[in-house]
Formats: sequence, structure tokens, C-alpha cells
Amino acid sequence: MRTPQVTTDGMRRAGTAVLLLALSLTACSPGDAPPADDRPGAAEPGDSPPLTTEPAGTVVDLGPQPEGMVFDPVTGLLAITVRDPDRLLLVDGATGTTVREVPLPGHARHLQLAEPGGPVLVPAEDSNTLVEVALPGGSTTETEVGEYPHDAVQVAGGQRLVADERGGTLSVVTDGEVTRTIDSQTQPGGLAAVGALAGVVDVADFTLTTYDVPAGEQETVAEAGAGPTHVVADARQRFLVADTRGDAVLVFDSTPLARTETYDLPGTPYGVAYDGTAQVLWVTLTAANEVVGLSTAGDRLTEIARFPTVRQPNTVAVDPGSGRVFVGSRTTGALQLIDP
Repeated sequence: MRTPQVTTDGMRRAGTAVLLLALSLTACSPGDAPPADDRPGAAEPGDSPPLTTEPAGTVVDLGPQPEGMVFDPVTGLLAITVRDPDRLLLVDGATGTTVREVPLPGHARHLQLAEPGGPVLVPAEDSNTLVEVALPGGSTTETEVGEYPHDAVQVAGGQRLVADERGGTLSVVTDGEVTRTIDSQTQPGGLAAVGALAGVVDVADFTLTTYDVPAGEQETVAEAGAGPTHVVADARQRFLVADTRGDAVLVFDSTPLARTETYDLPGTPYGVAYDGTAQVLWVTLTAANEVVGLSTAGDRLTEIARFPTVRQPNTVAVDPGSGRVFVGSRTTGALQLIDP
């Protein structure tokens, strides 16, 4: 079974779907990003309106403010963070039933798998801690990192890269210890990996930057729209960036870093997940209460699916085996299960 390359995505049905926006310093249109002094700060998810359409699939109660989820194809578990109190829920992806709760030292908004089978990488923001949660048992290890860790990803070779959002740094974690701190970001947000190369979205500077993590070297900086937030890597070793404020998805070749496509996607795109089996990017539209599936199999993105969601769909994940899509409601605490 092929497995997803990032935090979440899915759909077994292959097709053509587009929803990307990408731009580089060497190839960008002049109106894509405002001058640095005029930039309005990090983009936020849209304020979702009340539902006017019944959500697709099945909806189950979960817990307060779910945000951050990833599906593990080895154990069949969906990992989701909730609050009050802060904890990681391990949910049976087949039934939506919570099978284990793991206490966390702080809240988290993004999850990734280190590799299929775990552990789950949990950046607990307000504790300045990277928590690694083993699957399926839920045992934890903690590493103190920089200020307000927002996302974490594993690169080839096993090192973890952590985006310390409020510290403006990147922490390189090797065997449970911070072995390098990279100080070249203003406000690092979403992360994705292509081999040993990491793509880092700076949500304040509106850029995507690549780093050779084992070497500790910055490689290329590219402009990334009007307000990028999250990024995943696809099966073609490209970076797919949600330009949340710009209502688009940006597609970047990773080597060399260059934008190849801008896919308009109105509705304030925010949560992203990638199904590496079906080669489908799933994107939530927070201002429209929708989730859209885009095929990445061709040279251009193509929309292949669109479903109504629960309210405030900030986070999405996918089972690459069945194609089932999971969406969390930040407002109601519900989990939605969609079989495309």
C-alpha cells in the first residue's frame, strides 16, 4: 500500500483536480503579494457561516475544538487533537469511535506522522514541546524546542524539523534532542518534506523556503501568494501550498524551487491533506463549509470532488487505503467521515 506523504488527505478515486497556487522569486506576477511593509500579517481560516446544507457522509461527536489530525494506514487509527483538557484522541478510522486518549502538555493545531505506523508528531504550542506519540499504544516522548512550535515533519534520515512560530526559528531534532536551530524565518508555519528537503511556509513573509535539513542549509526562497498557511508534498515531489488569503492553491516544483501553477479556489482554503495512493489533494474551504478533492496526477490540477462539510472545517485527513476523508469542526467538536 502506498502511503500519504503528509499530514492528511484522501480519496481512492483518481481523477483530475486542481487547487494550487505557487510562485517563486524568479517567476512571480507582480500582484501576487503586497509589499513587505504593507502585509497584513498571518492569514487565518475563514469565519464559517451557519450550515445551509447537510454535511456529506457520517457525523459523530468528538471533543472540544478539534484541530490537527492525521490518519495512520498501518494501525487504522486517526489521531486528532482536542482541548479542555488538551489531549490527543486516537480514533478507529472505520467507526469514528475513540479508542484512546493521550494527555498533552499543551494545545496543538497540526499533526504529522513521522512514518507509517507512527509516531505521531505533536507540536504542543503553548508548552514549547514536541511530543511524539507511539501507535497504537499512546506512549509519549517529549523534546523541548523553540517558542510556540506550530508544525513538525520528519525528513529522510529520521531528523525532525519543527517550526517555532513565535520564535521565528526552526528546530532540528535528532534522536530526541535539538541539535541545530535555524534562525532565518519570521513566522514559520506549515512544513512538508521531499526526501531530506523541507519546505517551510513563512506566514508573515508570505514565502516558501526550502532547506537541506541534514546539512542545515537554506536553499531557495520563493514568494507564496497573499497569505499562505499550509503545505503538503505530493507524489511528484512538488510542494502544494494553500494560499488562504489569496483563495488559491500554489504548486511548486521542489528542485529547483519554482512555481508552476496557481489554482484559484474561492472560499478561504485552509486545511490540506494528501492521498499519495490516489494522488489527490484534499482542501477545506473554511468560508464555504466545503472540502474539495484535486487530482495531482496530471500536469495541471483538476477538481474531481466537492462535498459539504461540518461548520468551520479547519482540519482534514485521509485514509489512503479506502480513500475515506475525515473533517473536523472547530466550532461544534464533530468529526465527519466521507466515503467519496
